[in-house]
Amino acid sequence: MKKFYLQGLVVVMLMILVLTACGKSDKVKIVLDWTPNTNHTGLYAALDQGYYKDAGLDVEIIQPNESGADTMVASGKVPFGISGQDGLTQARTQNVPVVSIAAIIQHNTSGFAAPASKNIKTPKDYEGKTYGGFGSPFENSVLQAMMEDAKADYSKLKSVSVGDADYFTAIKKDIDFEWIFYAWTGIEAELRKEPLDMLYLKDFNEKLDYYTPVLITNETMIKDNPDTVKAFVAATAKGYKYAIDHPAEAAEILIKAVPDINKDLVRASQKWLSPQYQADAPRWGEQKKTVWDNYANWLTEHKLLEKPLDSDKAFTNQFLPES
Repeated sequence: MKKFYLQGLVVVMLMILVLTACGKSDKVKIVLDWTPNTNHTGLYAALDQGYYKDAGLDVEIIQPNESGADTMVASGKVPFGISGQDGLTQARTQNVPVVSIAAIIQHNTSGFAAPASKNIKTPKDYEGKTYGGFGSPFENSVLQAMMEDAKADYSKLKSVSVGDADYFTAIKKDIDFEWIFYAWTGIEAELRKEPLDMLYLKDFNEKLDYYTPVLITNETMIKDNPDTVKAFVAATAKGYKYAIDHPAEAAEILIKAVPDINKDLVRASQKWLSPQYQADAPRWGEQKKTVWDNYANWLTEHKLLEKPLDSDKAFTNQFLPES
């Protein structure tokens, strides 16, 4: 009798272990590219609405360390992250094994912005002005190209690094214009009733209408854990679809997750940005090879790429849900 009892106990314990394993969620981290903002709302929506949990994932959204999101993902410390096509293009040509698996926003919403009071309407007006930058050679090359196309003298533009300084603080000092993302800083200017003159990169040259930001992973994850990647992308896509269809509710989800955030800015930004996530693409996250190649070609033309980009290795649509 004791033998049968022990055998039965073993069977029950095994069943408990199996059921526990089946119900267990994979712990997954995603590292942001910056502090939380409306570029990231779909992630928080997927977390709040249980899309990650339904996909068998226990997701934690974290902030980048000093090395940045690209390095954290490339090294395997974190399986997923937020980056941009600009940084990822440079990384791929240096054999960094990061891959873009979804475009968070379809078109480049960034550009050079100046207070309307400074009367900077065209790149010709950059002559004699001071640009506040973040220290990338790429930004100065874009400015030089824009000014040369406008028959302006690039040598008459002064560029200084402002680091993480607040845009509205910088332009009240010695800075005339900066590179901003309209969905955040531009909308904040609207709320402040401080009108801007904005020159979008995509309006200057279609080759600069690149994807920013993008969702990334590394080659090892794609090779060894494709099911996890697919589940994560599918749940994230549902999160962004929620933010597209329910911008007001999605804004409140972000506010709840990040209580110290500027609530009015989140609500206004989300209303502006939600239609931009998918825009004219057939589905959220879709990426085009022409967009990747055009941008790489522009960098090559301006001697900003040491090696050609193999765009087929830089991005993939294979993990996106069909609709």
